[in-house]
Amino acid sequence: MSAARQGVVDARRIVVKVGSSSLTTAAGGLDADRVDALVDVLAKARGGGEKEIVLVSSGAIAAGLSPLGLHRRPKDLARQQAAASVGQGLLVARYTASFARYGVRVGQVLLTTDDTSRRAHYRNAYRTLDQLLAMGALPVVNENDTVATDEIRFGDNDRLAALVAHLVRADLLVLLSDVDGLYDGDPSLPGTTRVDEVHGAGDIAHVSIGSAGKAGVGTGGMVTKVEAARIAAAAGIPVVLTSASQAADALAGRATGTHFHATGRRSADRLLWLQHASTPRGHLVLDDGAVRAVTERGSSLLPAGIAAVGGDFVAGDPVELRAADGRAVARGLVNFDAKELPQLLGRSTRELARELGPAYEREVVHRDDLVLLQG
Repeated sequence: MSAARQGVVDARRIVVKVGSSSLTTAAGGLDADRVDALVDVLAKARGGGEKEIVLVSSGAIAAGLSPLGLHRRPKDLARQQAAASVGQGLLVARYTASFARYGVRVGQVLLTTDDTSRRAHYRNAYRTLDQLLAMGALPVVNENDTVATDEIRFGDNDRLAALVAHLVRADLLVLLSDVDGLYDGDPSLPGTTRVDEVHGAGDIAHVSIGSAGKAGVGTGGMVTKVEAARIAAAAGIPVVLTSASQAADALAGRATGTHFHATGRRSADRLLWLQHASTPRGHLVLDDGAVRAVTERGSSLLPAGIAAVGGDFVAGDPVELRAADGRAVARGLVNFDAKELPQLLGRSTRELARELGPAYEREVVHRDDLVLLQG
């Protein structure tokens, strides 16, 4: 066993993500045998509690299709939410019953991006998951599809899994799919080979990445899995991407799937969520001095440095910070409503405090709520 795969074996806190196609049939509805097979692997991997596992599970919408008489995943948000409402209960009930065979209690955690990009919500999400693990429960995490709107959706559970791995400070992320790893082409065609190790973006620059899963009931494909692996690896978390049928081998550190090595340093910074999970509700155009202050000196954004405002947002929403040429340089949580800002632009906080009151002597975006974007 290589040293890198030994690190997989030594991982104590593990996030495992499983996709819809690994749990359901193409027509919708849970496949009880597939769920039980996954639970068998995870329960064994936990041992006597030596390892902690968080399961990020897709399948709620897919599980709700058949009971509602739907033959395929609906495209409109309202029917997706209806299917999720029915399917989420079925999914968690199935996991609860299956893990009960091993005396393992399941806890359901449903998240939206709002729960994780705002500072207080982020801390609360961490405390909840950490406490469930400390009490010996196995959290089953999913996006809260029943209430999430297009503006506050993660978009796919691969990305959610990478961010949950960061949130709980996991030692390993395992992405389970219907394909046994990343290939340098269509794995169904002859002549393609699996990429066993990825140390950085250059290792897969030549790879042509496909899209939809075989069953057609999920939202992700290989594109989302590679992006999730990149997010986790950049946060210091190694990733193994393989098929659900090879989950046991992956968790045992055997040479299966594609192993993405950590490329960055571990951090407990919630700003990773702000960068990768938030959808800006508007934008602020900065003058050149403000761009330099934010990007080079790590300063907060003050009203004096803002040239223009766009979008419809309220205090606490994520907004994009742009240079005069339209280039996005940062993203942050704004402290004012869009309708308040025009009267503040280009003015000092001291002047605003004298004219409008002490509540206006503050940053538009505080540096603690701001993340720089790579150009």
